[in-house]
Amino acid sequence: MRIGHVSVLVDDQAKALAFYTGVLGFIKKTEVPLGEYSWLTVVSPEDPEGVELVLEPDQHPAALAYKKALVADGIPVTMFTVADVSAEYERLTAQGVTFTQPPLDAGTVMTAVFDDTCGNLIQIVAPQG
Repeated sequence: MRIGHVSVLVDDQAKALAFYTGVLGFIKKTEVPLGEYSWLTVVSPEDPEGVELVLEPDQHPAALAYKKALVADGIPVTMFTVADVSAEYERLTAQGVTFTQPPLDAGTVMTAVFDDTCGNLIQIVAPQG
């Protein structure tokens, strides 16, 4: 058994695709139209056959409540690993990304948290030492 897909609930799939590819640097893997929405996934260019991130529509009322509660409490919905949190912070800030937590030395890891523009907080992390 292995993890093949992980979902992030987004308020607009087109906006999410633009952000996750154009700003974060992921690449589109799959887009299958399914009526009003699509089965839409992105992957890391460093691992194109790896885990796919599903940009899942957040249309279910429970999804909206879940997202709002996490953001209100400052809790990231997921975490992405990067080589250098400070460098990613600088790169993303220069592109207009809003961070709710700047780089923070947490001992064995460095972390930061940003707003994905689609209703989620995302944490980036890099191991230290």
